[in-house]
Amino acid sequence: MSQICIMNTYTDLKRIKISPIRILTTITITLVVLIFGCKKDTFIETIGTCPTVETTSPSNGATLVALNKIISVSFNEEMNPTTITEASIILSGSVVPGKVSYIGKTAYFSPTSPLIPNHTYTGRVTTSVKDVKGNALQTDYVWTFSTGAILKPAVISTDPTNNATGVFLNQVVKATFSAVMDPLSISATTFILKQGPTDITGTVSYSGTTANFKPSIPLSQSTTYTAIIKSSVKDLNGNNIQSDYVWEFNTGTIISPTVISTNPANKATGVAQNKIISAEFSQSMDPLTLNVSTFTLMLGATAIPGTVSYSGTIATFTPSSNLVSGTYTATITNDTKNLGGISLVNDYVWSFSTSVTIGTPIVNLKSVGRFGIIAGVGVSNNAGFSVINNIDVGISPGVRSSITGFPPAKIVNGAMFASDDISPPGTAAMLLQAKKDLAEAYLFAEGATFPAPVTVSGDQGGKTLAPGIYKTTSTLLIQSGNLTLDAKGDVNASWIFQIASDFTTIGGAGGNVILAGGAQAKNIFWQIGSSATIGDYTIFKGNVLALTSITMNSHAVAEGRMLARNGAVVMTHTNTINKP
Repeated sequence: MSQICIMNTYTDLKRIKISPIRILTTITITLVVLIFGCKKDTFIETIGTCPTVETTSPSNGATLVALNKIISVSFNEEMNPTTITEASIILSGSVVPGKVSYIGKTAYFSPTSPLIPNHTYTGRVTTSVKDVKGNALQTDYVWTFSTGAILKPAVISTDPTNNATGVFLNQVVKATFSAVMDPLSISATTFILKQGPTDITGTVSYSGTTANFKPSIPLSQSTTYTAIIKSSVKDLNGNNIQSDYVWEFNTGTIISPTVISTNPANKATGVAQNKIISAEFSQSMDPLTLNVSTFTLMLGATAIPGTVSYSGTIATFTPSSNLVSGTYTATITNDTKNLGGISLVNDYVWSFSTSVTIGTPIVNLKSVGRFGIIAGVGVSNNAGFSVINNIDVGISPGVRSSITGFPPAKIVNGAMFASDDISPPGTAAMLLQAKKDLAEAYLFAEGATFPAPVTVSGDQGGKTLAPGIYKTTSTLLIQSGNLTLDAKGDVNASWIFQIASDFTTIGGAGGNVILAGGAQAKNIFWQIGSSATIGDYTIFKGNVLALTSITMNSHAVAEGRMLARNGAVVMTHTNTINKP
């Protein structure tokens, strides 16, 4: 039964002129106070409801309470948060220090250290707590409970936090535990995200002490979501959390940038010790926010020194020296922002393990990596509807008038830049830097000597080559069959072809470059001392770094880049270049 309280107090009746009617009212109210037992020291004009404790967790008389239990007290109405303090919510039975917080109608007491096993505790809520109207609890609320012998796991933090607002629409919901959990107990049935009564579909993963829920599609704008960690999740000793952990958050209207791929990939093994680490973003990022503070590499607790660069949508971490054998953790923090000032929604963390040997190096293209075509004196599409997908086209020192055949050629999800462009500002300087980076990449590929280059010559058609460096002192040809590059299951495997003169692929009986065993076109580099010709109707893979010029013959398709230092890039008829 609710108690009745009186509001709008007068602290000194002797100072008030009381009429006979008010005297009668006073007598009536006094009888009410005596009947209902409300604790009031002063005269009151209106009658209200006293705050009461409705429930506690643990409940009165509870046993086997977890040693890391957070004590909660729920009231029948909203309370004044300033009255909910360490002095008004007390846990005794031994000296129990802790922190008090208040959300909604519930106060929480979080002990700063685990409770004592097999011990009886007394909880007390004092009459100093008041509701928002100033009505006090009428008597101290006291209850007892006993602990067991088990320190149960608990959720110690979430991202987003409880009642967070403006949450990104592509937020990955996270819950961090106080102990290492059993990964098999964390699944789509024990980590749930709901919008009202509707379950949100997504992928649940677990690493370290953190569980992640990644929604299948972006969340809705300005919407309240409820996340639930079920009590059936367990630690490695089989101890489940005390009860379901539930929290809420509200979305905003923004989709944040994300990391969409890394090289090496997460959990990759056998990574070369001379590996350059890179991450690709979903949006163009602010280069000033990508540095050695926001892009880090660790071997255990040891920070690996290196340099960070950024171009297009790719950030690169180049270690100052070769890595050693071991497991590394790379992190891009959410201090990284896009050009609009929007940060990553979460820190992005991934790990990989190196091999015991040094592998073929990856050529760092730096800023020229944003281009599918870059040339010195001309870019042309002679005939047909050629297309360049998801990558830019540039010319320097050549000018825009030296770019011909666009249209009918087109660039999809990319742009064209020439050295004489005045918009966007800084285009000429950007192209000069890209050509400088191309020259450096060319010289690096040309001079790579470890592992020791394998000497090749003539026609490579019909051959299968493992990752490595392949060197010829003259021309190189792919004609009498397809050249297969086999990574043998290593997605980070790389190839460098050091070709002293011209390079030609010829369609007909072969002439294609075929990838096998997880090989990726982005990790293949063709350093050419003169010019390259990609044959009619052939399929080509890799990055061409030519000293002079590059020609794609009729209907040739490339997954890679056509980067000419000094000459022209020519598409003869209906060619396709896809970003590797």
